[in-house]
Amino acid sequence: MNRKSSRNTSAQSPARASSFAAALLLSLAACASIDGHNLVPGQATQNDVVATMGQPADKRVGPQGETVYWYPQLPWGHASYAALIAPDGRLIRIEQRLTEANISKIVQGVSATQVRDILGPPWEPSVYHPLEREVWTYPMRIQGGMYPKWFVVQLSLDDHTVRETYLMDDPQFVPKDGCCRRH
Repeated sequence: MNRKSSRNTSAQSPARASSFAAALLLSLAACASIDGHNLVPGQATQNDVVATMGQPADKRVGPQGETVYWYPQLPWGHASYAALIAPDGRLIRIEQRLTEANISKIVQGVSATQVRDILGPPWEPSVYHPLEREVWTYPMRIQGGMYPKWFVVQLSLDDHTVRETYLMDDPQFVPKDGCCRRH
């Protein structure tokens, strides 16, 4: 006897194709709005920011009394977005904080709080007890740069201030062409 499968694998049902398309559109919409480009400062509210960009990874009080919602896209997005919300709940602006101008502000003696206020939450903070250091890494891109970088901040464990910073090629980066890494 010749048995036939009860599943039809040659054609998708319209309902299944429709739900797949809807899921695909939702995922594309979520990716497209992670930088909040469609939010209008002065008009958008904090609820609009959360609806568009999702729950923030961190919230901090800014120097002018605003609340800063942090949306780091680390390590693969190489960006950390700060959505500044006024005390009245309206969006002031959204900034990409991993820039050359901002990392130039991170110098010896700057506090860990200031680093976090300028660059946002680090990716993979690590503690190295033998060196008495905490290390914060920020994967980022440099304007016109060919390869992604890591901005590495070493903080003293005793007073939690910056001791050293490094801007280096991302050691985990593999070019798409599969060729050897440059040396």
